[in-house]
Amino acid sequence: MKLKLIIISLFAGVFAAAVLGTGYVLATDEEIVMYKDPNCGCCGAWADHMRENGFAVKEIATTDMASVKSEFGVPRELGSCHTAKVGKYFVEGHVPASDVKRMLAEKPAILGISAPGMPLGSPGMEGPYPAENYDVVSLDASGKVAVFASH
Repeated sequence: MKLKLIIISLFAGVFAAAVLGTGYVLATDEEIVMYKDPNCGCCGAWADHMRENGFAVKEIATTDMASVKSEFGVPRELGSCHTAKVGKYFVEGHVPASDVKRMLAEKPAILGISAPGMPLGSPGMEGPYPAENYDVVSLDASGKVAVFASH
């Protein structure tokens, strides 16, 4: 019995160190709801990337993406092919899971994050072509855009 408690305590300590030491969540209880055009293939690839990184993703096909973006406050210049909502934040386009995890862990005072356009090499946009360098940007309630992460 004592050995069992020691093993459980060690496991709990290692797990806590892994989570707290990185500053990021390993997975989230919050579901990502992703809105996409029914004819878009790269959107599904992004959803798969998020699932592979511990997120539950619900995909909703719609032909009215402009209304979705407007509802979540995504300005045209930050737009991409799909729009997701996780917790109180929007996630626009091909944002890496690591950036979403960081946002959820840090809880910044922003509306959301975006990888504007469709950067080559970003999650869901991988292929035989060279990857681009790109920024993931944040948007706050005053409309200020700032670099959240560079890839």
